[in-house]
Amino acid sequence: MTLALERCSAAPPGGRAPGFKEALPGPAALPAAGVVPAAGNVPASGVVPVSVPLLFTANEKNVFSEDLVQLLAKLAENISFALDNFDRADEKTKADERIEYLASHDSLTNLPNREMFNELLRHAIEAAYRHQRQFAVLFIDLDRFKVINDSLGHDAGDILLIEIAGRLRQSLRASDVVARLGGDEFVVILEETAERDDVERIARNVLSVLSQPSQLSGHECHTTASIGIAMYPSDGADVQTLTKNADIAMYQVKEAGGDQAAVYDGRSGALMSRVNSIREALAEQRFVLHAQPIVDLRTGRVAYHELLIRMISERGEIIPPGDFLPIAERFSLAGEIDSWVVGEALDLARHQPLTVNLSGRSIGDPRILSAITNAVGAGLDPRSLMIEITETAALSELENATAFALALVELGCDLALDDFGTGFGSFTYLKLVPARYLKIDVKFVRDINTDPTDKEIVRSIVGIARTLGKETIAEGVESPGVLQTLRELGVGYAQGFQLGRPEPLVPPPTAVTPGANGAQISRTRSGATSSGPRTSASC
Repeated sequence: MTLALERCSAAPPGGRAPGFKEALPGPAALPAAGVVPAAGNVPASGVVPVSVPLLFTANEKNVFSEDLVQLLAKLAENISFALDNFDRADEKTKADERIEYLASHDSLTNLPNREMFNELLRHAIEAAYRHQRQFAVLFIDLDRFKVINDSLGHDAGDILLIEIAGRLRQSLRASDVVARLGGDEFVVILEETAERDDVERIARNVLSVLSQPSQLSGHECHTTASIGIAMYPSDGADVQTLTKNADIAMYQVKEAGGDQAAVYDGRSGALMSRVNSIREALAEQRFVLHAQPIVDLRTGRVAYHELLIRMISERGEIIPPGDFLPIAERFSLAGEIDSWVVGEALDLARHQPLTVNLSGRSIGDPRILSAITNAVGAGLDPRSLMIEITETAALSELENATAFALALVELGCDLALDDFGTGFGSFTYLKLVPARYLKIDVKFVRDINTDPTDKEIVRSIVGIARTLGKETIAEGVESPGVLQTLRELGVGYAQGFQLGRPEPLVPPPTAVTPGANGAQISRTRSGATSSGPRTSASC
C-alpha cells in the first residue's frame, strides 16, 4: 500500500528518507514489514519532492487491516509534522544566529563592529590590569577615501574596504583584534605587544601594506592611511579614553597630511580647541536651524521641510555642519547635539509634524527614547515625529538600531532610512528595521540623466519600495531634467536646489509668510516651519 507524506526532505545516499527505518518495531504492529519511499520518488539529487508516497510492504497476506491502515496513516501524518517542525526550528535557529552575528559584525567586511570591539577592548583592559601589562590600540583612517567613493562609486569603495580588511588581517598576528567602526575607520588591539618601539614598527608595517596599489573599476589606486596609537594604561585605562586618545592621535596625523603613524602625546592643541568650541556652543545653545522644502512630486505641493543644523561661532560666523559634526561624532558630542535637535523637534511637533536625523552614536540613546516617550505620553501625536537613521550608522549598531526602531514604531512614530543604497547591507537593514521611508542618496540622483546605472538603481529602489509599501524621497535634485526623470520613475518626494534652497529660520515667533505653492509657513520661537502635512527636521 502507499500513503502520501506531505513533505519535502533530503534523502541520504541509498535513497531512504531521513527518519525511516528498514522495519517498523514489533511484529504485532507490522510483521516483517518495511517502509521506504516508493520507487522512483527519490531523485539523484537526494531531495524527496513534496507529497512523497510511502510504500509499506508486508511478507504476509491480509496484514493491512482497516485499523492498521488508519494507524499507518496517522504515523505518516506524525512523521510529516515532526520533520516539518524540525526544519522550521532549524531555520529559526539559523536565522537567530545570523541576526546575532550581524549584531556583532560588520556586514561588509565580516570584521567585528563597534559594539563587539568595545567588548573585546574591555576584556583586554581587564586582562592587562590583572597581569599588570601594557598593550596598544591603533586607530586607522583611510586618507582621501571620499575621493574614491565620489569618483569611482560606492561599489568600488566597498571593494576597497573589503580588501583593506583582508590586508589588515593578513599583516597582523592571529592574536591581534581587527575591527571596523564604520565608514573607512578601522581599529586594532595589539594585546601581546607591550613596548612602544614594537608598536610603532607594527604601525609602519601596516602603513606599508595598506599603501600597495589596488585595482578598482579598471583603475590602479594607491591608498594611504593615518594611524593614531594609544597605550594602555598610560594613555587611558578605560574603553572610552583609550579609543578617544588613539582617535586624537590619528586626527593630528591626518591634519598633518596623513600617511603616518603617531603615538598619543597628551597634547591636543588646535583639535581640542575646536572640540571645546563645540562644547561652548552647546552650553550657550549657539545653533540655528535652516529649512529646505521637500516636495510631493505627485501633487507639486510642499509636503515636508528638512531642518539642517548650523553652529554659530563666538564671532557670529555661521559654521556649516561638515566643519563641526565629524569632530562632534569623534568626541562623543553628537549625542548632545542630537538631544538639542530632538528637544526642539518635540516642542515644535505639537504644532506640526517633524523629522529628526540621528547620528550613529545616538541610536538607542535611552535619554532620547525617554524624551520621545514622555512627549507622546503628554499628548504629542506620535505620527507627527519621524526619525531618520542613516544606513551606515544602523548597520554599525544593528542590535541597538533594531531595538530602538521597534520601540519607536511601538510608540507610533515613523522611521526613514537615510542615504539608502550607499552601504553594503541595505537589504539586511530593510528586513530587520521597519523603515517606512527610503531616502535615495544624491549619488544616485545627481547623474541620473547621464549615467544609465544610476537610473536603473533608482528605478530598482522605487520598485522595492512599492513592493514593500514604502515611500521614496530623492535628495539633491538640482535641475528640471532630473526632476522630470524622477517623476517618470515614480519617485514620491524630492528635495534639492531645484525645488528650494535651505533658508535660515530666525523671524519673530508668530510671523507668518507665504510658503511655496501658496502654502503658509508659520515661524515659531525655535525657527521651525509649518507647511503641508509634514515637516522634516534633521541634522
